[in-house]
Amino acid sequence: QVQLVESGGGLVQAGGSLRLSCVASESIAATNVMGWYRQAPGKQRELVAVNPRGGVTTYADSMKGRFSISADNAKNTVYLQMDSLKPEDPSTYYCMGIWYDVARYWGEGTQVTVSS
Repeated sequence: QVQLVESGGGLVQAGGSLRLSCVASESIAATNVMGWYRQAPGKQRELVAVNPRGGVTTYADSMKGRFSISADNAKNTVYLQMDSLKPEDPSTYYCMGIWYDVARYWGEGTQVTVSS
């Protein structure tokens, strides 16, 4: 069972930045995909960004140019840099990873709040 632990959420003013971190209990070099999703109250979970190993990173349209996903394999950590945060960005942000093509794991989430 892989554990994913997110951190870095908090309260930020509109236009500000946050960097989320996701630490995995297993090597992220063994993943097929790592990514971030978010879910606001009363809404469905939606894609933020996914980074397939050896592939092209995909961002949700509303986050292109503002959010950036990166990874540090040595630390088994995936990051989400969020800039120019907007009032519509507040959500719980979840880290996701797929290991060996078959096993998908989720973190518990980290809360992001944006004040206007």
